[in-house]
Amino acid sequence: MTAARSTSFDGFTDQLFRRIPRADQRRWAEVYVQGLLTTPGKKTVRRMAAAVTDSDTAAQALHQFVNASPWEWEPIQTEITRWVERHTQPRCWSLAPVVLPKRGGQSCGVHRRFIRQTGRTVNCQIGIGAFLSSGTGDLPVAWNLLIPEEWSDSARRRQARIPSTATAASAIPNALKLTNGLALYATEDSLPVVADMVGYLDTSAMIRGLVERGHDFVVAVPDNLLLQPGSHLAARQCAEGAPVRAAQFLDGRAGHAPHPSGLVYLPRTHTRPGLQRTYRLFARPEDDRGRPGGLWLTNMTNRPFGELLALVDAQTTTATTIGRLERDFGLRDFEGRSYPGWHHHMTLVSAAYNYQQLAVRHLRQVA
Repeated sequence: MTAARSTSFDGFTDQLFRRIPRADQRRWAEVYVQGLLTTPGKKTVRRMAAAVTDSDTAAQALHQFVNASPWEWEPIQTEITRWVERHTQPRCWSLAPVVLPKRGGQSCGVHRRFIRQTGRTVNCQIGIGAFLSSGTGDLPVAWNLLIPEEWSDSARRRQARIPSTATAASAIPNALKLTNGLALYATEDSLPVVADMVGYLDTSAMIRGLVERGHDFVVAVPDNLLLQPGSHLAARQCAEGAPVRAAQFLDGRAGHAPHPSGLVYLPRTHTRPGLQRTYRLFARPEDDRGRPGGLWLTNMTNRPFGELLALVDAQTTTATTIGRLERDFGLRDFEGRSYPGWHHHMTLVSAAYNYQQLAVRHLRQVA
């Protein structure tokens, strides 16, 4: 496929939706993406159908396509990942939570949760997005919906069409599975993963999962995460090497560097035999430019500190992307209640955003 063809809307949708088996499904996928791109304000199915077609039955057909049609979204997310990779030079994966407020309790995965960023408890769904970060920005390529313990009732799950593989226990494996997409065009064997999932997923379990998958990573950690000091001096200062809280470990170093850091291990009770490795814990004060603060853990202990801070900054651009997805691309506007419908919508939102960011920009440059 030529560069011009791949960045035209027809070429873009042909590549993304070629694995959808039926021609009518592929057509409605294109209509949905067009609607997300062109409909001002709230992206309801009715408003998008009216903006893109003159058909009286388009809204019903579009609703059926997103909520009830049995097409698989994971192959589409793989195609999105490959398309983004072909048109950018990714430097890392960024994993980030998305809070989707909801009314009522029927939408799949909806529950009440305290959101630390806002200091409020809300009725919501929690999505986890995987973004490819590059000089072009952070581009969404894959999504997963967290299913809390409240959704263990089998009748409730059947009604929302939640598969057996989507459980509270599977949240971390499903989240890490989102980073499987790079293969055909990667210039590196793997990209580091940057994630701030504090308050949403168990940090120790996430680190174990990243290590088991062989990922390099920079992960935000809570102040009370138990760590084993990694140097003899630190061990003597912290009760002969007994596990200490992350914030406590760095307290004594705050006066020695703008970004205090030190080598640590995960306690044996928090890891598995053969996986205990040396990590670097460092603090990043929040600044007036909106860059994320807090405590961060990485297994890239030999990387220059400036590189680590640049990776942490990926969370800032991810937050900017999420804001745009919410304001301009209908991220919060899904009207259905089913698990497949939610993933269909989020996948098509990613397609619309990435086309607008990359293809439209390219066409303007060559015009």
